[in-house]
Amino acid sequence: MQRVVAAMEDPNPKVAGSGLRQLREAGIVTDCGLLGSAAEALNPGFCLRMREGRPLIRSKLAMSLDGRTAMASGESRWITGEDARQDVHRWRARSSAIVTGIDTVLADDPELTARLNGHDGALLQPVRVILDSRLRFPATARMAELPGRTVLLTTQPARSSRKTSSPVEVVSLPADPAGRLDLPSVVEWLGQQDFNEILFEAGARLNGALLRARLVDEWIIYMASIILGDGGRGLFHLPELSRMSERYAMSLADIRRVGSDIRMKFTGRGGDLVTATD
Repeated sequence: MQRVVAAMEDPNPKVAGSGLRQLREAGIVTDCGLLGSAAEALNPGFCLRMREGRPLIRSKLAMSLDGRTAMASGESRWITGEDARQDVHRWRARSSAIVTGIDTVLADDPELTARLNGHDGALLQPVRVILDSRLRFPATARMAELPGRTVLLTTQPARSSRKTSSPVEVVSLPADPAGRLDLPSVVEWLGQQDFNEILFEAGARLNGALLRARLVDEWIIYMASIILGDGGRGLFHLPELSRMSERYAMSLADIRRVGSDIRMKFTGRGGDLVTATD
């Protein structure tokens, strides 16, 4: 007897179950569902996009023991150790795109590339996406000259790509009532690009907006064994919460040591807002 065992059906609605059906029609015994949750965990972004039309959204943050991400001046290199920073590059390497805000670009001039020791040349670099409502992206930014794809998402009318060795794409999306990029529209656009997993690397303002909009599936937070003091910058910029009933609650999915630091993974689609009835 011929038999095929599959961990899960393809979540793509265009093909889901058709291969198994053809096997059964050919007289082959099929079993599906063995270790299905483990199989889905190998490719969570694709499964989510097939089912909901949106990629899996992660946000990476790093903080001190007292919850600070930078000094009051903005200085933040380096909060975590080398092992944690290399771990971040592994998250970058598995992502379809890395997203940041224009304020981070102007402050740090990052490259937003995945760099793994000994494997750089073999890596398919993620797309770099900058949220830039007013088109303040500088022509001298380092990532503008890097190979690969760099995209500016803006509320302004799209204009021609800049004349660099790697042209920067400009895409216009709707604005929210405050005139900033509408974040649900950003996530919708990311899904339309067939991106499966997205990594946000941003500051407190954008992370606060993502939290309020319930758009993040996984928060990857590194905690270093240092103290930065009361003047340091926090993880999230949020309107003042006056009652414990207004707090945001997340679910701790994983915690582990990475070198001298601790990495925590929280889930909950941006956190669940606790109400007075809870």
